[in-house]
Amino acid sequence: MTTPTDTGDRAAARRRRLQTYATWIEQTCKNDPGARSALRSGWRRGMDDVRRMHRFIAPWLSQGSQTAEAEQRAFYAVAAMIAAQPRSRYTDTTAEAPVASSVLDAEEQTGEMEQKQRPDRYGPSLGASFAAAVTESPGREREMRESAAEARLNLLTRQSINGLHRHLPGSVRYLRELDVPVDWAQLLDDLIAWPAHSKRISRRWLQDYYRLRTRALREQADEADQQETDKPDAEA
Repeated sequence: MTTPTDTGDRAAARRRRLQTYATWIEQTCKNDPGARSALRSGWRRGMDDVRRMHRFIAPWLSQGSQTAEAEQRAFYAVAAMIAAQPRSRYTDTTAEAPVASSVLDAEEQTGEMEQKQRPDRYGPSLGASFAAAVTESPGREREMRESAAEARLNLLTRQSINGLHRHLPGSVRYLRELDVPVDWAQLLDDLIAWPAHSKRISRRWLQDYYRLRTRALREQADEADQQETDKPDAEA
C-alpha cells in the first residue's frame, strides 16, 4: 500500500535528482566553454539534430534510450536553455555543491545533500519568474512590461508540447537577460509532465503570476502610503 509519506519521499527524491542535473549542467557550462558551446547548439532544435549534446545528456536519462520521449526532450531542452543564457547569469553554487566531474559524482553529492535538506515538491514556477520580471528589483537594470509578461505567459499556457518547445526558449532567455531567476529543476519537471498535465501546470503558472503580482502591487501601495505619512508637515 502506497502512503502519502512514500509519495512525498519519491517526489522529493525526483526533485533532488532534477536539481542535481540542472546544477551540473549550469556549472559545466560556466567552467567549460567547449561544453557550453555543445549544449547551446541544441537551442530550439529537435533531438535528431543535437549530436554534440548526447555525451552530456544521455548518462542522465534514467532508462537510457527507453526513457519516454517527453522526458528525453525536456532534458535536452533545459540543458540548451541553461547554456544559452548570458555567461554573467550563471549562479555561483560552488560553495554548496562542487562541480562534479561525472554523473556518478553528481549523484553522490546529491546523496550527501539529502542528509541536509528535504526540498519541497514544487519550486518557483515559470509564472513566478514572470511576476519577478515585472516587479521592480534593486539589482536589475530594467523590468519586463506587464503587458508583455501576460502576453508571453498566456501564449505559453495555450501550447501543445510541440508549441511549448517552440516558444519557451525565447521567453526563458529574455527572463535570464533581465537577470530573473528560473528554477531549472521545476521547469524540467513541468516540461516532462506537460503532455499529461498541461492544464494543471498552466493553472499553477498563471495563479503564481497573478498571486505574486497582486502581492507586489499591494506592497508598493503600502510603501507609498507610508512615505506619504512620513512626509514632514509642510507648515512645520
